[in-house]
Amino acid sequence: MKLRRILALLAALALTLSACSGGDEPTVEPDDGPEAPGEVQEEIELSLWIYPVGGWGNSSALSSMISSFHRANPLIKVSVREIDYNTGDQEIEDAVSLGKTPDIVFEGPERLSANWGARGLMADLGDLWSGETAGSIYDSVRAACVNEDGTSYIYPMCMTTHCMAVNRDIFEASGAWQYVDEETHTWTTEGFISAVAALREYGVENVGEVYCGGQGGDQGTRALINNLYGGTFTDPAHTCYTFNSEENIRALELLRSLDGINFNPSALGADEITMFSAGETAMTFCWNVANEVTQTISNPTLSFDIFPMAFPTSDGDIRLQGGIWGFGVFDNGDPGRIEAAKKFIRFMAEDVNMYTQAVLSLTLWPVRDVPNIYENDELMTEYFTLRKYMGDYYQVTPGWADARMNWWKMLQTVGEGGDISMAAEEFEAASNAAARGE
Repeated sequence: MKLRRILALLAALALTLSACSGGDEPTVEPDDGPEAPGEVQEEIELSLWIYPVGGWGNSSALSSMISSFHRANPLIKVSVREIDYNTGDQEIEDAVSLGKTPDIVFEGPERLSANWGARGLMADLGDLWSGETAGSIYDSVRAACVNEDGTSYIYPMCMTTHCMAVNRDIFEASGAWQYVDEETHTWTTEGFISAVAALREYGVENVGEVYCGGQGGDQGTRALINNLYGGTFTDPAHTCYTFNSEENIRALELLRSLDGINFNPSALGADEITMFSAGETAMTFCWNVANEVTQTISNPTLSFDIFPMAFPTSDGDIRLQGGIWGFGVFDNGDPGRIEAAKKFIRFMAEDVNMYTQAVLSLTLWPVRDVPNIYENDELMTEYFTLRKYMGDYYQVTPGWADARMNWWKMLQTVGEGGDISMAAEEFEAASNAAARGE
């Protein structure tokens, strides 16, 4: 099992390195023909800010692809700046206040659409959705990225299913493995409770961490709590927040009462991933396939078998959080820069070879069918089985930025022993006020 996983990870790394070294690049020629309306006619340098999505946590993963773009479009230069989830949002807000926003940002609909787009800061990319390539994007992704009136503030490139994972070695040694359905990667809420008890009896003090030091990785804690007893986070139409329910309150009460599950007010999702990878916890609530590839390659001391899991449920209705990421363009009032940014997006997304390179370097899934992209890759195939459990993409609900801030503060209150019902009520009230623009 470990050998299979190591070989798969090495294969994934080889694919990524191949993608970044320029293998199978599209044939590109400088566009020096007659200028069409909207074509770039003078040199422009675009700024691209990237959050650490998948393998793009390091800008070198983009270097070959950007070089290809430069050769095809010698008048358009693209500079890359890496930002992270701890400080990146504030850096964007500072840029907005100074009128110095980047031209392009790589992130998801919750920021590009529900936050900056809703505030009128982004350029409409609706025209990018009219081509043949866009027509092949999965309907579920389109629904999360295109508004009812046809406007769009994101052009998607990749997706994943967020999940949790367990340390299989210690689960087997402690007897907790009996509560896991190995074939379906699922377990019940009762099985989860029994597994935590078995691990504690075995001597594992810190079985799992409910991290709540900030919003980083909050998709994991939301999915954990919503799945335990079938609670919801928003209404189906994504107009309001519905967290204050008997099901979610019961889930919070369970987590706070379980010996071995600890609320950590100083940890973010990235911290919890590091702890799990170091063997300091028996499970992680903040996981996906990119985490496994990154952690295994970068952490030579990781010596146990990681087993990806769906979150436990009491009714079998599993709803994992999906992740969608793509390009958004800030509207800086210069139509020429916006058109140049769109040209870069088309270059990255519409050529099948370039798009395949991009997805492989991200170590995530394409948003449209790309034949054999991970053929014979056992690791990616294993994680692909979790895609069928993907739930509603509710991260486009109005007031999302405030709801995320309210979420980790609510978890801190619960972890400190505060009244759970009151904390849930206050979270929902504050988040719905933000959704109404109050």
